[in-house]
Amino acid sequence: MELTFDFDTPIDRTTSDSDKWRKYHGKDIIPMWVADTDFASPPAVLEVLRQRVDHGVFGYASPDPALKPAIIDYLKNTLDWSVRPEWIVWLPGLVCGLNVVCRSVGRSGAGILTTVPIYPPFLTAPDNSGKRLQTTGLVLQNGQWRFDFDNLRRSIDARTALFMLCNPHNPTGRVWTREELTHIATICLEHRLWICSDEIHCDLVLAPGCQHIPLASLSPEVAERTITLMAPSKTYNIPGLGCSFAVISNSGLRQRFKKAMAGIVPHVNLMGFAAALAGYTHGGPWLAAVRNYLLHNRDMVFDRVNALPDVHMAPVEATYLAWIDVRRTAIQNPGRHFEQAGIGLSDGVHFGAQGFVRMNFGCPRGTLKQALGRFEEAFAGVPHPE
Repeated sequence: MELTFDFDTPIDRTTSDSDKWRKYHGKDIIPMWVADTDFASPPAVLEVLRQRVDHGVFGYASPDPALKPAIIDYLKNTLDWSVRPEWIVWLPGLVCGLNVVCRSVGRSGAGILTTVPIYPPFLTAPDNSGKRLQTTGLVLQNGQWRFDFDNLRRSIDARTALFMLCNPHNPTGRVWTREELTHIATICLEHRLWICSDEIHCDLVLAPGCQHIPLASLSPEVAERTITLMAPSKTYNIPGLGCSFAVISNSGLRQRFKKAMAGIVPHVNLMGFAAALAGYTHGGPWLAAVRNYLLHNRDMVFDRVNALPDVHMAPVEATYLAWIDVRRTAIQNPGRHFEQAGIGLSDGVHFGAQGFVRMNFGCPRGTLKQALGRFEEAFAGVPHPE
């Protein structure tokens, strides 16, 4: 019997501990900024958490011995990527992982290169680690965000130590192809760069014909220079439970990574471990259903945004995030402008790209329709640029 899941009925988060909804508490603003969804997690996850609470004792915990094998099976079956147990290093969050990576490689003042636009912690982690941020811009070609490989090469200097990749890409929603990943890896290998690949959205590929390819799966040579960051948090909507992991096949690099964590990075909490195991072993039907729901949400956002004059959004291949270009409008401060119209979006300036906004469409369709209505109304009275 086919399982059905209700993503249409809103769950009231206004009185909960939600960062997303507390930001605009008491204001008539629909929050569509931070990247979690407004959907209940899979039933299997909820059930195992109830059982864990009923147990009543919350002491220091280790992961269930079945968790690493479950992740290994999942990666092999869904991504055709073979991973060994010792390669997995637990983390309490992916942002923590980005900062640990930056501490793990390169000397003080070394360059850390990434693309813009990019998820904001990519831009702050190098400075947190005493390193130097370097950026290279993605380009919009034929309606699709792409790498400028020539500019990527020119952005590398003698002190560049690390390239930080986001795949699938936040905020543009691209799923990088094998050809693109191979080109990136070739450049990094030529320049002896270490690579950090953030693949937290890998299970949320929406576009038919797109397939997530772990960068480290390209070849043993690439894997030896790569730290892959993954988590069940976006997949099963459990970011508040703080369970992530790094996959590092190079034993020396793995030891440096662990040394950078020592005494600073806390352990994953027991609820995070329990939820991760339940998700990876029993969350498949729910995940398939939520991807289908998000695909229809994506299409609605794409059609209505691109119907507006002077506004553009490229197709979203993965994630539940729309990257919207309002540079051709007369809007000077997009984040504030849309808040005044009753919709809370992420301002592109925090992603290194002024004139853009990021919209989270991971919500019930009724909420999305209301938000899109406000988005459209926000352009009433905005003069067209000459």
